[in-house]
Amino acid sequence: MAETGRQPVVRVEHLSKHFGQGTARVDALVDINLEVFPGQVVGLMGPSGSGKTTLLHCIACILEPSSGRITLDGEAVYDERWLKADLRRLRLDKIGFIFQYPNLLPFLDGSDNVAIVLDLAGFSAAAARTRAIELLDYLEVGHRKHALPKQLSGGEAQRVAIARALANRPRIILADEPTAPLDSARARIVMDLLRRIAVEQSAAIIVVTHDKMILDRFDHIYRLRDGRLETDAAAGRQLATTAVV
Repeated sequence: MAETGRQPVVRVEHLSKHFGQGTARVDALVDINLEVFPGQVVGLMGPSGSGKTTLLHCIACILEPSSGRITLDGEAVYDERWLKADLRRLRLDKIGFIFQYPNLLPFLDGSDNVAIVLDLAGFSAAAARTRAIELLDYLEVGHRKHALPKQLSGGEAQRVAIARALANRPRIILADEPTAPLDSARARIVMDLLRRIAVEQSAAIIVVTHDKMILDRFDHIYRLRDGRLETDAAAGRQLATTAVV
């Protein structure tokens, strides 16, 4: 999957993760190698328990691998041990998360749910608010910026969650079953948004999914089974770039 002349935004080399020791040891990931390049959306598929979420959490620097190497945006962050002292700061700077359910804070409106990420990153209140509204407009839910989560439709809430993931302009976006709660039409809309974001922001997006209806939205699919990786080329399609957000 190497691409001449471009460096991957995400590179995982010989990554393994086990839990427990001796006869109780479980090998969740075994010798995983993958690369995701700027502008790509790749899928992680496989049956339940195959290691998809474990791999996503290792890439997210939430779960420590047992061995291997992880390079994010050109910087080695794990090589048999963590190379960064402040993993929280690393996640804030480099990684955006999209979850199966939006997980919006129920007492904050749409714009504040996005702005809170920037508040944590040290932005001024005014700058955070401006960026939040800019992103909600970009994702075509700006008219819902004052709505509380309970007042949003499922598709609107997921767009606010995507805006939150984009708040700090991350090069890496990790999505865990982002279309699971949506019907097929809304699922395709969300995936088209992710593809547009990948191209316009030169981001690398990794999506864990079971949804076979969105396979044509991926540039590449990695399939996991029993913690081991198999690759399968997926029919990707180029989307025209517009303005960079």
